[in-house]
Amino acid sequence: MTSPTSPESPLKSAEWLLSHLADPLVRVLDCRYALNDPLVGRIAYLEGHVPGAIYADLETDLSGPVQPHGAGGRHPLPDPATLAAWLGSVGIGNDSVVVAYDDPSTGQGFYAARAWWLLRWLGHPRVYVLDGGWPAFLAAGGQPGTAEPDFAPTTFTPDVQPDMVATAEDVAGREAGTLLIDSRAPNRYRGEVEPLDRKAGHIPGAVNREWAGALDEGGHWRDAGAQAARLNAGDASTITYCGSGVSATPNLLARELAGVPLGPQNRLYAGSWSDWVSEGARPVATGEEAEARGPKP
Repeated sequence: MTSPTSPESPLKSAEWLLSHLADPLVRVLDCRYALNDPLVGRIAYLEGHVPGAIYADLETDLSGPVQPHGAGGRHPLPDPATLAAWLGSVGIGNDSVVVAYDDPSTGQGFYAARAWWLLRWLGHPRVYVLDGGWPAFLAAGGQPGTAEPDFAPTTFTPDVQPDMVATAEDVAGREAGTLLIDSRAPNRYRGEVEPLDRKAGHIPGAVNREWAGALDEGGHWRDAGAQAARLNAGDASTITYCGSGVSATPNLLARELAGVPLGPQNRLYAGSWSDWVSEGARPVATGEEAEARGPKP
């Protein structure tokens, strides 16, 4: 199993980042954002960010355009060539070491994991999430910068990993034993509220593992054993979803921390709930699901 200190970990500490900021291969992505106010992250970035950080906007940089009738969900995957072109334009190439961060103290600490997942999907292995995010950087003695970087453009050549992605058809036709994980808040999973999408509830057969459980009270990632216990997936193949393929990504990172890398055993249903309910004939469940694998930790 991996840990935040092992070479294979998807995490980097604030201390590591502070000691590597001058490394010419290191690039930092500021992914702060708020679904209810799209300008919040950009304003926070302009007020102060990790020196040299590049702002990555969820809507314009880390998502593709929304499709008619909601197919693909509210935050569709970007076109790989388009995302690769943007990465190259801001100075991120295939030799870059990329560290993404957001601000878990806001209660929405899942945007950096989205950036991490996207770069891994493009076949880039040297991408990490800053453990503890922006607050951890400040707590470690990091000094905010306000200047926007001007790195020389480079080339990023993608090597797309299709086995990291599940479609609605994959979800509907999943093999017996595949664990379908809903990463949303429990009241959305049960169908008691639905603030964003056209229907309330969850995909039949899904179990609820809210993404926020991947982090401790201080916004740091729980260790491998804790992640394995809370996901309670064992060796099962998993498909993870949320509302639109963003807040599910912490559970994919958590699963990798627990020893299961991204790929056929650890996939994202990219369109997620917003894609699932875009087709009226797809079934919807409400309430709790009985869990054949035992109670949630």
